[in-house]
Amino acid sequence: MESDSPRLDTTRSGELYERACRVMPGGVSSPVRAFAAVGGRPVFVESGQGSAVFDADGNRYLDYLGSWGPLILGHAHPRVVEAVRQAAGRGLSFGACHTAEAELAETIARNMPHLQQVRLVNSGTEAAMAAVRLARAVTGRSPIIKFRGGYHGHADSFLVEAGSGALTFGTPSSPGVAAAVAADTLLAEYNDLTSVEACFRAAEPAVACVVVEPVAGNMGVVPPSSEFLPGLRRLCDKHGALLVFDEVITGFRIALGGAVERFGVRPDLTILGKIIGGGLPVGGLGGGRDLMRELAPVGPVYQAGTLSGNPLACAAGLATLRELEETNPYPRLEVLGKRLAEGLRAALNEAGLPGCCNQTASMLTFFHGPERVTGLGEARGVDKNRFAAWHGAMMNRGFYLPPAQFEAMFISTAHSEKETDRTIEAAFEVIA
Repeated sequence: MESDSPRLDTTRSGELYERACRVMPGGVSSPVRAFAAVGGRPVFVESGQGSAVFDADGNRYLDYLGSWGPLILGHAHPRVVEAVRQAAGRGLSFGACHTAEAELAETIARNMPHLQQVRLVNSGTEAAMAAVRLARAVTGRSPIIKFRGGYHGHADSFLVEAGSGALTFGTPSSPGVAAAVAADTLLAEYNDLTSVEACFRAAEPAVACVVVEPVAGNMGVVPPSSEFLPGLRRLCDKHGALLVFDEVITGFRIALGGAVERFGVRPDLTILGKIIGGGLPVGGLGGGRDLMRELAPVGPVYQAGTLSGNPLACAAGLATLRELEETNPYPRLEVLGKRLAEGLRAALNEAGLPGCCNQTASMLTFFHGPERVTGLGEARGVDKNRFAAWHGAMMNRGFYLPPAQFEAMFISTAHSEKETDRTIEAAFEVIA
């Protein structure tokens, strides 16, 4: 792995990081931003435009982070920016009903017909919390099943063998999570139905819900096997548990209709985020009308939020979803995703190095070390040192990649075929 290339000047970013460390834990607002997993220090991004971001030192990077997924249209898309500008002129927040939140819910339901009603919240974490509370209320049961390496936000129930930053930093469960709470979270292996059946038997008949990313995105991108999601639906039906799809990453990313359109398996509840806010903080929970009517004020399950359905987030989300409806960029994004994944695999093969690249639609992960990754066990076999060297060398060539092996790269509609090919060329140079 090449390491002697000229380094970008990031002096100003270094100064800002030292300043931030004095007043913020680790100098960051979210742990994985700290670049600790790649042995470096974060660059401070000043602006983004289209497929690129620019740091405090004026360096330009082709961006494959995409704010961790929501920017499917790229940075500062004119339609989204104008929608937010107009909304801001009408008021930043009301704490009251407004037209845009109803329009956003209608737009989501139109494209995901299995979601007859939607509750808007402020984050994916909030939506996941509400989904579990609702599932427990309607089933009268407490235990839930999640998958090792799956990340569903930082609520206590989910910080057991968690993925994303928790996996990156080697802390799959967090201090501060009560043992009694952790005991109600049963752990299964992604793409392994036998492990799910074992969890059901261990808790029989007490499981409230199974929560799963239909395409895992927080142990790196791991697509489901052809039997996995239908098998989960069958097991949930058999045991009277709810099936909950966490589509915070995959919703409107892998298809306009999300995982149901792509895989044909219908969950009872769906957790949404990222793209439905167009880059602003948002989350959502949707399902059938009977289930959703258990939420207050119609039903007894309480959930509330002062800033839920924020007008700026709704405006950005509406503009994004309407652009996706009108332009249908998914076939082109799929082509770009496959093109990049195949190019990265070819770079490894030419260098004779072990590894693989998993890809679904416009999200992918380049795994250094394991020859295949179908679950957390294989993902944990990565060569973190080689990933760190790869990451640093690519950053120095002007490519902004997720600063952790267990995260996804994202392609936006602003990325071009030429940029994809330039990324592949750089990968060949670095890996050679």
